[in-house]
Amino acid sequence: MSGRRSRSKQSSVSSITDDQIADLVSKLQHLIPELRRRRFDKVSTSKVLQETCNYIRSLHREVEDLSDRLSQLLASTDSDSDQAAIIRSLLMQ
Repeated sequence: MSGRRSRSKQSSVSSITDDQIADLVSKLQHLIPELRRRRFDKVSTSKVLQETCNYIRSLHREVEDLSDRLSQLLASTDSDSDQAAIIRSLLMQ
């Protein structure tokens, strides 16, 4: 019984209002480049969430691509070269 009470208290404390959800969706819309162009158009919450997921996936692919390119560059660079020193200094920032 106590587990049920604590869960119901927890859900009421962490509940979020419709206005808060609308505000968060609006903030997401301003962050996503594809949706930013439609600033004055009415965009559904599901469309905002879908575009947010797509954007996160594209960022993930971009990070993977850049990581692969960096790995290739490091593999082809002499570890004692000036180029390797520059890369190491950039990675340490």
